[in-house]
Amino acid sequence: MEKIIEAYLVVPGAASDMSTFELLFGGGPIVVGTLLLLVFMSIGCWAIILLKGVQFLLASSRSSRFLDAFWKSKRLDEVYDNLDSYGSSPIATVFKQGYQELLKVTKGGRTKEGAADNLQRTLRRAAAHEMTSLERWIAFLATTGSTAPFIGLFGTVWGILQAFNKLGAAQQATIQVVGPDIAHALIATAVGLVAAIPAVMGFNYFNTRLRVMHTEMDNFSSDFLNIVKRHLN
Repeated sequence: MEKIIEAYLVVPGAASDMSTFELLFGGGPIVVGTLLLLVFMSIGCWAIILLKGVQFLLASSRSSRFLDAFWKSKRLDEVYDNLDSYGSSPIATVFKQGYQELLKVTKGGRTKEGAADNLQRTLRRAAAHEMTSLERWIAFLATTGSTAPFIGLFGTVWGILQAFNKLGAAQQATIQVVGPDIAHALIATAVGLVAAIPAVMGFNYFNTRLRVMHTEMDNFSSDFLNIVKRHLN
């Protein structure tokens, strides 16, 4: 009688002693490969979120400082000479490209309309280049957010199929036979959600910030072009 009770107590204890490592990587090769892919995608997303967070923070703060200095200054050459203080500002970079083009067109003796057209194209090209730099790697967040749950679901479905195959081949159908396999399979969906949720949140945040910065660069380009047009002969 004591041996029967002892055997009854040992089985639940063994199931509860499953370590986190065994839970994550104790499944079959397909499930483990799915988990490793999701882990790498999650690490990549967090790296992008941190790096882009710093980049956007610096770009926003230094652009605000540059705009304050630009509107307080009465000479464009003074603003140009102090551009080193706003190295991470996309608006400052747009101004730099526009001012250099302004020097070229004024020295070339072009007409007011031709100079304005060249300057407008330069400002638009500089803004597009800055937007490309800001958008870099953000698409990976969208890709992870949209595909990670399905990748995790694939690992879960595959693991459950393997568990049912094992259950069919077992002489005695008990939860102890398929319980660990089902746990390994379900963890894939959980890891997929863990990877997808921060990716979607990060993508939405950065996408909003991108629209704000694009509007700020467009507004500055229009204001800068109007200032130049008023002073061209």
